[in-house]
Amino acid sequence: MSDGPGEGSHDADDPRRIRSIAVTTADVVAALEANVRRDVGAVLRVTPPFNPRARARLHRAGGEGDYEGSDGRPLHVDPASLVADTPPYPSADDTEDELRRRDEYTAERHRKQHVAAVEDWRDAVAESVVADLTLSTPDGDHVVEVKALG
Repeated sequence: MSDGPGEGSHDADDPRRIRSIAVTTADVVAALEANVRRDVGAVLRVTPPFNPRARARLHRAGGEGDYEGSDGRPLHVDPASLVADTPPYPSADDTEDELRRRDEYTAERHRKQHVAAVEDWRDAVAESVVADLTLSTPDGDHVVEVKALG
């Protein structure tokens, strides 16, 4: 399949045209954190027309009925699939337990340590964005390169 300008419109709706997806690490972190903390259905969405170099942006899944019967159905990428070895999200209870074990608990220490633990988690996720990804398309699996921005 060519990537040239002479392609028909149906080709632009074929996600197999995609060779690489650019994502911001901030979007990946935000989507994954939203799902871990509140299970909101955050995804990274790639919208047609599909190009060899596509951009995936933070989106809340839902409303897929708007695309029923349309050739222009977007791809929704699970943010967890964009991260290798996702570390467990730090819980406030675990932070408190750690401080109490060390007999160092105060409300202010708890807040500060938990904020630091969440920032460490975010940094670890941002540093673990995968280099490639397998997309599930209507015509089967398709491997693309992942370009992490920021």
